[in-house]
Amino acid sequence: MKHRILQAGRLLPSLEARLTAEFDTHLLASEADPQAYLAAHGGEFEGFVTSAGVGISAATMDRMPKLRVVSSFGVGLDKLDLAAAQSRGIAVGYTPDVLNDCVADLAMVLMLDVARRVSEADRYVRRGGWTTPGVASFPLARKVSGAKLGIVGLGRIGQTIAKRAGGFEMDIRYHSRRPVEGAPWRHEPSLIELARWCDFLVVITAGGAGTKHLINAEVLDALGPRGFIVNVARGSVIDEAALVRALVDKRIAGAGLDVFENEPQVPSELFTLDNVVLLPHIASGTQETRQAMADRTFDNLQGFLRDGRMVSPAPLPN
Repeated sequence: MKHRILQAGRLLPSLEARLTAEFDTHLLASEADPQAYLAAHGGEFEGFVTSAGVGISAATMDRMPKLRVVSSFGVGLDKLDLAAAQSRGIAVGYTPDVLNDCVADLAMVLMLDVARRVSEADRYVRRGGWTTPGVASFPLARKVSGAKLGIVGLGRIGQTIAKRAGGFEMDIRYHSRRPVEGAPWRHEPSLIELARWCDFLVVITAGGAGTKHLINAEVLDALGPRGFIVNVARGSVIDEAALVRALVDKRIAGAGLDVFENEPQVPSELFTLDNVVLLPHIASGTQETRQAMADRTFDNLQGFLRDGRMVSPAPLPN
């Protein structure tokens, strides 16, 4: 008899096909009233498949008394109530490592784009600025090679970004709660001092309550009018209102943003600024990486239900 699995929302077609073939799967998002469905049928399911953007709450778990395992498509843990899962003995899996390269690549893309004014230059060419007599020449940009890079969070992805930046001969320091054992880059215990020191500040720390608005107005002021910020972590890590004010007032040089506080809503004030690059949360968005994430999501679920072991169990809450 197949294990009954509840799928929170739509996933990659290849993953959905594997889930349907292996398990008795039901799509919660197909219900007109998902909460009513959970109340009536939540007790039938022992597995839950979700994504980092959707997660699972304690209230949802409470409506699934037979729930044994949650498998999440993504690396973010802030919308997964790990404490509630731990208290119930529910295993939680996620998809680290397989997206390190693509997220690090995009961090470098954003850094290069906003500093070298690539998207701005593209707009300049498209609107005829290059060929129209009397239009001002395109302004000079900021050199990236050899610049000072500060990284907020030196986990798997942060270290991968640092290695990429080494190819640009950047001087690298990082901030985290404690030094990372074996890391060849200098640890800066003060986030303010890291921001004051660097030319580019890349944010790649975990989301959640512990890092909410970690990057605040004080940090942005320390970064200063020649400093750029790149966020490929979670929108909640930056005080978005403070960031908008700093960009509008030109108290920082620019920003490359893949994530926002209230996705998919983006502050409208940013739309008219040429010193900002805005992306729709696509850091892991390549065919290869999303397929690897799908495979890991399936393997975590199947591995636990088959022999009680996951490839990538989520870390236990402190």
